[in-house]
Amino acid sequence: MSALAVQALGAAAEAVERHLPGLVEEAVASRLFARDATLWGPEAESEAAIRLSWVGLHRSSRPLVGEVEALREQLRERGVRRVVLCGMGGSSLAPEVITGTAGVELVVLDSSDPHMVRSALEEDLAASAVVVSSKSGSTLETDSQRRAFVHAFTEAGIDPTERIVIVTDPGSPLDEQARADGYRVVNADPEVGGRYSALTAFGLVPSGLAGADIGALLDEAEEVADLLAEDDEANPGLRLGAALAGTRPLRDKLLFTDAGSGIAGLADWAEQLIAESTGKQGTGVLPVVTPAGGSPTDGLDSTDDCTVVVLSPQDQEEPPAVDGAGSVVGVSGSLGAQLLLWEVATAVAGRLLGINPFDQPDVESAKQAAREIMEDGADGAGDPDLVDDAVEIRAGGDGWMPEGVSTLEGAVDALLDQLDPRSGYLSLMVYLDRVEHADLAQVQGGLVRRTGRPVTFGWGPRFLHSTGQYHKGGPAQGVYLQVTGAPGEDLPVPGKDFTFGEFIAAQAAGDAGVLVEHGRPVLRLHLTDQARGLAQLRAALAR
Repeated sequence: MSALAVQALGAAAEAVERHLPGLVEEAVASRLFARDATLWGPEAESEAAIRLSWVGLHRSSRPLVGEVEALREQLRERGVRRVVLCGMGGSSLAPEVITGTAGVELVVLDSSDPHMVRSALEEDLAASAVVVSSKSGSTLETDSQRRAFVHAFTEAGIDPTERIVIVTDPGSPLDEQARADGYRVVNADPEVGGRYSALTAFGLVPSGLAGADIGALLDEAEEVADLLAEDDEANPGLRLGAALAGTRPLRDKLLFTDAGSGIAGLADWAEQLIAESTGKQGTGVLPVVTPAGGSPTDGLDSTDDCTVVVLSPQDQEEPPAVDGAGSVVGVSGSLGAQLLLWEVATAVAGRLLGINPFDQPDVESAKQAAREIMEDGADGAGDPDLVDDAVEIRAGGDGWMPEGVSTLEGAVDALLDQLDPRSGYLSLMVYLDRVEHADLAQVQGGLVRRTGRPVTFGWGPRFLHSTGQYHKGGPAQGVYLQVTGAPGEDLPVPGKDFTFGEFIAAQAAGDAGVLVEHGRPVLRLHLTDQARGLAQLRAALAR
């Protein structure tokens, strides 16, 4: 039996006690698993009606196990020993968790950064297979990556139809075109949204091809499905949903820390699920993946608006206590069980918050802004407000940058001065190669200590499908520090009139523009020389 436990302390425990009786009386769990689209109110009903198949994936995805194994063997016979996934948001984060936990290699390409794309193209192409995942079939990042791999395989004398596998919804533009061109296509369940798709073809095909045991993953989910569907106060999905979204007043920052769960990257996957599902209509709960190696409350002046989420080992018997935290929830269980648990809890949280947990209106607004910038043939940046050596500095928003600021340090100080000391958060959004510059994430802890407030760190454009929704649709509490860089060598998108460098610049400019439209203060730092600019940035943030 797959053990699954949710334990709460402090305000989180009070929230569980307050909301559980009502959730049970209203039969929320059984109605959810019966796919009752009325759970989130009339405005959400039409969307929810076509987004609830995820509650039965532990059974409906079973045929994929044999199909993926046969395909893996076929690719192995063709000399494939490396699998690359081109996908964004839920299409990439779930496979990253599944393969990381299984200890098998999967190259996840969820970026438009030209250096990162080129690295994925050039590393052992002859032994590579590529999974292209796009629910809509029109995701521009994924289409650009697909074009790059088709071109690379063709140039290398390799038939791309023998190396590229397409995962998409039935009837999507990508589905129809890929089948016409002779590619192997695996259709996903169209009635599952991207961030709830971990146990669909989007999660299982790349993970299984990389070598993860996807049958065992489905077994783990199936073992807890009946428990999660019960209208009972012991239901861990109801308990977790209440702990996340039922505190009074709402503790809208969720500080994630891993205390030995054995599940690699679970917090990153949960971050996109929760942030994109709840951050809208001026409310929501913001997941913050805290730095590894310390207490999740280190550096915070107050945790009054925070709940600490501890991802615990499966044998954890007591609720975890965290220094300085007045609200704690501990979660433990196998990976398959937790994938279903967090999806249930997020749906329950949406009901408690009074929002539709299945749409993402502000993700599309940023995409549209990027498309318009590219159609205009500009980078969307405009002239900098000031230049400090290798860093161009632009202040987005109304009048928050004081006159006379002349340095990078001064601009950063001015942005941080906008932080509300009681409810604010800082978001650092970095549009660079997240593999090459992975150590840049280490600045997060120092910024928490400097500001005394929660700090999120996101790689662009990856975070746009995650916390990007919360930034614009959630409460107006954040200040935003965006970092972009001039590519050392750009890379054209085959068959298109733009480059990857131009594309990622438009994505960053589009997101910044929408943030400003929502009244958010944005400091945009563009590194004209990445090496020198990063050195300056680190120094400015470390003050």
